[in-house]
Amino acid sequence: MWDSKILPILQKKDVAPKTSLCYNIPQRQTNVRAKNTKQSHKGHNRKVQVSKMPESTKYFVVKKKAVPEVLLKVVEAKKLIESEKVLTVQEAVDQVGISRSSFYKYQDDIFPFHDNALGTTITLTFQMDDEPGLLSDVLKIIAEFGANILTIHQSIPINGLASLSISVQVLPTTSDVSKMIETMETQKGVHHVKVLAKE
Repeated sequence: MWDSKILPILQKKDVAPKTSLCYNIPQRQTNVRAKNTKQSHKGHNRKVQVSKMPESTKYFVVKKKAVPEVLLKVVEAKKLIESEKVLTVQEAVDQVGISRSSFYKYQDDIFPFHDNALGTTITLTFQMDDEPGLLSDVLKIIAEFGANILTIHQSIPINGLASLSISVQVLPTTSDVSKMIETMETQKGVHHVKVLAKE
C-alpha cells in the first residue's frame, strides 16, 4: 500500500526527470554521421560511425626551456647528420642518447626556428622602458642580424613602459633569428620579447 501522503507526489508529471544522451566530440572529429539506427524492445541501440577529417598543420613558437628533452636531442641528431659528422642515423642517435624510433617519429616535427624562417615576415612584440635611445639600440640589433624592418608600432608610454610591435623580413643574409630575439631580450630596458605572428 502506498502512503496517502506520498502517492499524490508520485502522480505529478514533473517528478520523473527526462533523460538525454550527450556526446562529447573532440574538435578533431568534425564529421560525425549516425548510421543504421535500430530500436529493439529491450532498449535503443545506436551505431555511430565517426570519421576524422585530416588535421590542419599548426605551428607553435616555444622557448627552448619548454621543449621536451627528446625533441632537443632529435634536433642535435639532425645537425650531426647534416654536418656529415656521422654517417648513419644509428650513429647520430647513439651520440645524443635517443632511440631510432624516437628520431624517425619526430624528425619532421621539430627544427630550429631560423631554419624555417627564410623569406618570411615575423612580427615581434615586447615592452620597453621609456628611455632615450633605447629604441635605436633595439633597431640596431635587428640591423646587425641582417633582418629588414618593415613596420614599427609604439604605444604611448604608461608608467614608464611602452608596448611595441616590429615586423621584420627574414632575408637570405639574415643571421640566426632566434639568436636575434635572445639578444634583444638581454638588452637592458627591453622586456618580454615574443613572436606574435609569422607569415
